[in-house]
Amino acid sequence: MSVILDAGAFVALERNDRAMWRRLKEALQAESPPMTHGGVVAQAWRDGTGRQALLARALQAVETIPLDEQLGKRAGALLDRSGSTDAIAAALAAMADHGDQIITSDPADLGTLVAASTRRVDIVPI
Repeated sequence: MSVILDAGAFVALERNDRAMWRRLKEALQAESPPMTHGGVVAQAWRDGTGRQALLARALQAVETIPLDEQLGKRAGALLDRSGSTDAIAAALAAMADHGDQIITSDPADLGTLVAASTRRVDIVPI
């Protein structure tokens, strides 16, 4: 099982949300590291001058995969099947496999995308 983080999860970490930091720690102790993709990083990252130190620390602990052509095509297919328009969220749903968890601040949108994927993925609201 993998834990996948959306931008809302990173915003919670940046705000030093203790529950989110506990979730991250638990994910790090599991067999596979928590994951996200580069589009999510773009949604959360605004710094460059050191003001997002907590976010930078969290990102070091997370495997960030590229939003490449293959993932983009899978995400696009999910957008078509679900009627959703959020490509970044669709790529998160496309990354997920059976038994994975997506930690999100937008459980309704991700739930729709996961349902369209036909995979059994747990949506964990922040």
